[in-house]
Amino acid sequence: MADVFINYRTGDGEKTAALIDQELSRRFGRDRIFRASKSVLPGEAYPQALLTGLRDSTVLLAVIGPDWTNFQARLHNPEDWVRKEIVEAIACEIPIVPVLDGRKTDRLNKADLPTELARLADLQSIPFGTHDTETSLKRLGDVVADMVPGLRDLDRDADSRLVPGSVNNSIGEVNGTAVQSRDFTGDVGSNVIKGTNGPVHTGQGDIYQNSSHVSGGRHFSGNGMTYFEGDHNGDIQHRFEEPDRRGDHNR
Repeated sequence: MADVFINYRTGDGEKTAALIDQELSRRFGRDRIFRASKSVLPGEAYPQALLTGLRDSTVLLAVIGPDWTNFQARLHNPEDWVRKEIVEAIACEIPIVPVLDGRKTDRLNKADLPTELARLADLQSIPFGTHDTETSLKRLGDVVADMVPGLRDLDRDADSRLVPGSVNNSIGEVNGTAVQSRDFTGDVGSNVIKGTNGPVHTGQGDIYQNSSHVSGGRHFSGNGMTYFEGDHNGDIQHRFEEPDRRGDHNR
């Protein structure tokens, strides 16, 4: 029995549908995800297999590509399977999540849809950015895990999810002492830290950001060093202490 039914149009979203199927199958199990070209077996009655798979599902993901509404003749054809699956999901009160494939795909407009599919325009959609498929797939998987009871227990990525406000180890293997923190504020000895965004260093010594000095991370050192990155608005103030000139007295 599949929990997630992937609806897609051949020629307009089938590659994204395959990516979604591959990732969700990895996270929750192959048998939990229904995609026609994978799930309908050779020699099996195609119409009955599709309808059975759909009716047994808990959620339908409708992959909407940039040309999806251009298939007007098909969308108005009662025998079109993309249309038929969505209409059946509506009749069975199965939740539908439109997945907008690519930056050129806009939210659906009721004026572009037949009456039977007009409800799609009212549903909250999920953008699927092809420029960052990893992030899009993770987000979609998290949404599915929240919508389908029992999938969280099967989620192979469950251990990697962070509890809000927690910190995980992004340093890796360390030789020596390393301190990692996130969203830090408060007193540190005689220093007060508030509203930090980025590396914080107090006292003496060097600071290595993100990785050790041998693996390509940023290295900050020296008396009176100033460094900032990204957009900046406002003043920059830096107080330089008097350098140690004890060595000069011996010349």
